[in-house]
Amino acid sequence: MSLIQIQDLVKRYDTQTVLNGINLEVSEGDLRVIMGPSGCGKSTLLRCLNRLVEPTSGAILFRGKNILDADVDVRALRQSIGFVFQQFALYRHLSVMNNITLALRKLKHMSKSAAEEKALFELNRFDMVAHQDKYPSQLSGGQMQRVALARALAMDPAVVVLDEPTSALDPVMSREVGDLIRQLHADRITMICVTHDLTLAQHISDEVTFLDEGVIMAKGSIAQLSSDHQNAQVRSFFGREDASR
Repeated sequence: MSLIQIQDLVKRYDTQTVLNGINLEVSEGDLRVIMGPSGCGKSTLLRCLNRLVEPTSGAILFRGKNILDADVDVRALRQSIGFVFQQFALYRHLSVMNNITLALRKLKHMSKSAAEEKALFELNRFDMVAHQDKYPSQLSGGQMQRVALARALAMDPAVVVLDEPTSALDPVMSREVGDLIRQLHADRITMICVTHDLTLAQHISDEVTFLDEGVIMAKGSIAQLSSDHQNAQVRSFFGREDASR
């Protein structure tokens, strides 16, 4: 059984349709990369997964249960779907350690010592233990992204959702984040990554899903989509507008 099944998902704002019948499956251990131009609905799709945005219609099955049902505990759901935001969303008044342990203590009711032990385990994964007492303003963009990932993973989510993880980073830091994502994938951590970064997408996955105007238009490798896809719009996005079949 798939971990997540998105079925005929629609999201409208007044007369604007942002998502128009999305169907997508994610299995345990998958790394699903979703690409598309700005405004195509990528981030809205991610936010529907943990109900930061409420869909207009359709279903999202998480381990077989529709998370859009009225009886779903949204707070519990969000503990199972770790979200790494585009701008990191770290609390600037808290140290790295406290950024990671806050939810562990408040939501999982862990003791301070147990929460810190868990935080250190995740920080060690990302070689960030030495920075545990620093504040976000003292970190580089790449380091903040590592902390954001550590915070998400500390909750032991079933899936980690990454919204444009390299958009605020320079090319060197972007490569580092790509390496981290590959490492997590090797550890069988399920991930969904939205990105406009072709280099990142090629680095972390052999297949991408292309979304435009709220519709999934194509799936395949970037090489295939740039040269062999029948739709010129798809070829253009992946860099080969003049390609022909």
